[in-house]
Amino acid sequence: GDRIVTTLLEHHSNFLPWLRLRERGVEVRVVRPDREGVLRPEVFEGEVEGAKLVTLTHVSNVLGSVNPVEEITRLAHEHGARVLVDAAQSAPHLPLQVEKMGCDYLAFSGHKMLGPTGIGVLYVREECLGELEPLCLGGGTVEEASSSGYSLTVSPERYEAGTLPIAEALGLGEAIEYLERVGFGALASHEREVVRRLQKGLEGIKGVEVYGPSDPNRRVGIVPFNVEKRDPHEVATLLDRSNIMVRSGHHCALPLHREFLRLPGTVRASVYLYNTLEEVERLVGRVEEIVHGP
Repeated sequence: GDRIVTTLLEHHSNFLPWLRLRERGVEVRVVRPDREGVLRPEVFEGEVEGAKLVTLTHVSNVLGSVNPVEEITRLAHEHGARVLVDAAQSAPHLPLQVEKMGCDYLAFSGHKMLGPTGIGVLYVREECLGELEPLCLGGGTVEEASSSGYSLTVSPERYEAGTLPIAEALGLGEAIEYLERVGFGALASHEREVVRRLQKGLEGIKGVEVYGPSDPNRRVGIVPFNVEKRDPHEVATLLDRSNIMVRSGHHCALPLHREFLRLPGTVRASVYLYNTLEEVERLVGRVEEIVHGP
């Protein structure tokens, strides 16, 4: 039967669909990251042979770790597999070069990059377009239709059935243009400075454990942590009372938390182009108070 290779780092959106295919007889193999939460190309060596698809996240939505997708893609292609990259967490933070990356498919959402909800982008390498079946059919997807059958129209229209989310598309376009004006290089440089201070500050607090790459240059603006003897949701609530917004729980990545981190959840602090070093100092100071509080 067919085989799909995915990883333990995935958001449920890039994990559950493949588990559903397993119910239909497709073999699904799950690759584990290294101890810092980064995927290693050599671990894929024994898994990709005979696979139809390798699907992986560019950046973990929990750990912020950046994965070597270019090397993994090259390895997968050597074994005849297609590659799908989940770029939801990398598209807003890193300058993406899909041709250099070499992947066959790449997807990301709008709301992670200052855009509206309810819209995303799917990049398909031109030579793969003929292999891709439309998810649904409807208005605008066919060239001809009759009681005896139909013929699909050209790409990308064949994949965009019905009335498109016009307002969302305009909003996403504006968001992308804004980020391009800021410059992804400048954005990444600012974010590295802020996340370096955030990680260093949290790691300097006794009773706080930080997860993911020890080198802040190997992650984007995501730093997950836990406070000793405190539930992640409790920590998030206490921070919220100080008008500091974080997320707590498993972040739609239960396999990663249960099978890799061995934790019920984490507190995830995320920074972006609008966050400052002063805000980071405030967060670190408040976490220190929580550690030493009642």
